[in-house]
Amino acid sequence: MRIACFAVLATLAAPLSAQDRHCGGNFAQFVNGLKSEARQQGHKRRVVNTFFKGVTQDQRTLGADRAQGIFTRPFTQFANAVISDYRMTLGTKNTAKWDAVFDRIEARYGVSRGVLLALWALETDFGANQGDFNTLNSLVTLAHDCRRPELFRPQIFAAIELFERGDFDPTTTTGAWAGEIGMVQMLPQDILDHGRDGDGDGRVDLQSSVPDALVSGAAMLTALGWRADEPWLQEAVLPRRFDAALSGLGTVKKVSEWARIGVKARGGKLGPRAMAASVILPQGRGGPAFIVYLNFHVFFEWNQSFTYVTAAAYFATRLEGAAAMDPGAPQPGLGQTQMKALQQKLRARGHDVGKIDGILGAGTRAAVRAEQDRLDLPVDGWPTPALLSCL
Repeated sequence: MRIACFAVLATLAAPLSAQDRHCGGNFAQFVNGLKSEARQQGHKRRVVNTFFKGVTQDQRTLGADRAQGIFTRPFTQFANAVISDYRMTLGTKNTAKWDAVFDRIEARYGVSRGVLLALWALETDFGANQGDFNTLNSLVTLAHDCRRPELFRPQIFAAIELFERGDFDPTTTTGAWAGEIGMVQMLPQDILDHGRDGDGDGRVDLQSSVPDALVSGAAMLTALGWRADEPWLQEAVLPRRFDAALSGLGTVKKVSEWARIGVKARGGKLGPRAMAASVILPQGRGGPAFIVYLNFHVFFEWNQSFTYVTAAAYFATRLEGAAAMDPGAPQPGLGQTQMKALQQKLRARGHDVGKIDGILGAGTRAAVRAEQDRLDLPVDGWPTPALLSCL
């Protein structure tokens, strides 16, 4: 689930050299260039040759990279699809089974068990579906492809280091199509930086050891900025005349200020009054509403899809006992073809919406808000057929 357009943002390197920017061309020559660079980095010729022996271009990886249709679904539909009864039930069982591990994690890192359970479930169904793509082939294929080589090329050299440590087999190591490995789907550089031996056997095994995977995931979240023992998201009840223009991650207020204008938690109490927070409306003013805190932003370092992040954060609260959300009655959204048409119209008006892909990403959402404001429509960032018609 953690896909290449937003995996690895935690491991982005400094500006790339001319060699790092190289991509495309003859695949065999490209691999030779990687070998040469690996030797320049100090890896022995025998190690390099063994590591790259048999590497091939994987067309299935390229196909998976270009097929991300699940992210065209509206939030409630996406959340209902990924937060199944099966995952809720298994999440409860795993909470009890690994209670001692979660206790250790919460004491050391302050990362709530619900967060790790949600990521574990969404990434690999609690380890059951870790992916069957050869990791090296996927990484080299995506580095060779000229869409985002800067994201994947460094991961190849990180994998060589794991190979030298005995923690990566270029022939048998498999995972997700974007190169992530293990139960919580971590890239080679993530494993080098944040991999932890959670079960005390002297190894970091993210594919077979649940303690290793959970502790490593917590260590990575902490490195990404997780604030210990703080909330991340709560479902909110908004006042009847709430100004939708105040919604969105671009508006940050103290909890006390949100409370003053009538924002309440649907269950329990809002976070500490001095804490910074935003109100988000994933499907506009008619749909569900959430108040989100600084820890919510850390989810974007794991995955940049707003829909995925909101679903994961909401799922984490459900696993810790929160009630199912009120889906509300959002206005109908746009199908993928309509969304592409909207993106084209927004681009024609000078907005940077990125790729015309039919996905409501951050750029498209910001452009929608700008056009809603210009057209004197409710500024909630939710594209509707009415907006498309107005444009």
